[in-house]
Amino acid sequence: MTAVSAREVKELLRRHGVIAKKGLGQNFLVDARVLDGIVRAVQPDARTVVLEVGPGLGALTRALAAQAKRVVAIEKDESLRPVLEDVLAPCANVRVCYADCLKVRLEAVLAPDLAPGDRLVFAANLPYYVTTPILFQVLESGLPVSRAVVMVQKEVADRMVAPPGGKDYGVLSVGVQYRGAVERLFNVPPSAFLPQPGVDSAVVLIDCEKRPPLRAADEATFFRVVRAAFGTRRKTLENALAAGLHMPKEAVRDKIVAAGIDPGARAERLSIAEFVRLADEMAK
Repeated sequence: MTAVSAREVKELLRRHGVIAKKGLGQNFLVDARVLDGIVRAVQPDARTVVLEVGPGLGALTRALAAQAKRVVAIEKDESLRPVLEDVLAPCANVRVCYADCLKVRLEAVLAPDLAPGDRLVFAANLPYYVTTPILFQVLESGLPVSRAVVMVQKEVADRMVAPPGGKDYGVLSVGVQYRGAVERLFNVPPSAFLPQPGVDSAVVLIDCEKRPPLRAADEATFFRVVRAAFGTRRKTLENALAAGLHMPKEAVRDKIVAAGIDPGARAERLSIAEFVRLADEMAK
């Protein structure tokens, strides 16, 4: 049984003796329209391999498996195993890995399932308390992700799509926008879940095939620079980088100037292109 309605979800949970764990951010989707919207955004086809984090009760997993070549799901909560085995029993093209996503190497998890020519898509209804760490794990993994479709807290979606200069622009904004064209697809009310969260949600698309024509010479350095720059918002770029990268201020100032940036600027004013130039100077 694929549980999508509130009645079906309640029955599935009752039958397997499962209780949603608030500590794991478990809010199960009970709105078929939202489910269909996510599947449409993923655009699964015969060469699509989907990496799903947090399959929950398997509703999205099963819907994706109906059209995709393969779905590899990572579920932290071992108590959901009997539910997922029940729901996904008809799906021969699904493999569930029971592990903490943040403690595994995604490349290793996907290795048995990803072949040359496959199109990799990341899809997830992300637990709100680990949204940013999971997104960055995927973004920094080096996996050839063609697009990511994620359901996140509305405030997180605001940060993902924020332009430079605003209060919502930060590490997450720069990280996802560096990887691709970011678009908020639609908002999702609390009533779409069981139990209902205390916040609104949104589904966001990161289209990595439309990423800006920007490539940092060393991407590990790029992400370190971005994190350090936003480490203390009230500091100037010079001071934030000196503290975050543990470098002498004079050396940091020279690098910033060489990148054509004002050392007295604040990180939230820098564009993606400026962060790339700055990271390239830092990598020299």
